[in-house]
Amino acid sequence: MKEGNGRSATQRGRTIRDFGDQWLRYRDNEGYYGSLDLFSDMLSPFIKPDDIKGCRVAEIGSGTGRIVNMLLETGAQQVIAIEPSDAFEVLCQNIRQPEKVTCLKILGEELPPDGNVDYVFSIGVLHHIPDPHPVVKAAFRALRPGGRFLVWLYGAEGNALYLTFVKPLREVTKRLPHVVLAGLVSILYWPLVFYVRMCHWWALPLRGYFLSVFGKMTPEKQRLIIYDQLKPAYAKYYTKSEAEELLLAGEFEEVRTHHRHGYSWTVIGTKPKKSEA
Repeated sequence: MKEGNGRSATQRGRTIRDFGDQWLRYRDNEGYYGSLDLFSDMLSPFIKPDDIKGCRVAEIGSGTGRIVNMLLETGAQQVIAIEPSDAFEVLCQNIRQPEKVTCLKILGEELPPDGNVDYVFSIGVLHHIPDPHPVVKAAFRALRPGGRFLVWLYGAEGNALYLTFVKPLREVTKRLPHVVLAGLVSILYWPLVFYVRMCHWWALPLRGYFLSVFGKMTPEKQRLIIYDQLKPAYAKYYTKSEAEELLLAGEFEEVRTHHRHGYSWTVIGTKPKKSEA
């Protein structure tokens, strides 16, 4: 048991370092990649951007501030941004309305248990944490009664063909130095561009994602997405039942899932309201 915990801690530490290095190299959030339109797509069908206006919110795993700035664009009153890696400096530099943001260089499970946050978000983060349950519990403690926790996770369903290719490739690429991996990404980029074009004509695997999300990105961000898939030391692809259980185990109620573009899971849960005396 101790050996397994040690391995998980090592994986998590390396993943944090990997993302810190990644976001120090890829600092901007330009184009569709950082747009409110993309954020609306991530939140759908559970939350609309207008629902966040005037709210106190937190984001776990803020990276370069992409989601934080999306939250500010919705009109959030106050944002708590959590980022444990060396990218923390980039996060602080990229915030557009710093007076509304509290940036904390801490782990997700160290989110302050204030109990007065309306929404907690974790977009593309929990699937990189070997044991995400302490983070889910921290989100629960931070929320007010009736507050909601929304996460976005890699999905197992709809990704069978992709995972057959990428899982063995990752065993190599996650160990590569940046220069070598960036070169490989440049090579892989062109076949993927061709695949996206074919998706316009045929119902190929992951067609919805490539046309609705990936195809709207700039070439620079498309390469970043490939890099992002190949570098992290740990990545889990969740089944629907695993995604639901993640929040249910954290005592959330009204847990619902949405199979976003047929390849990932958007999951939302609500902190129970206090019982009336």
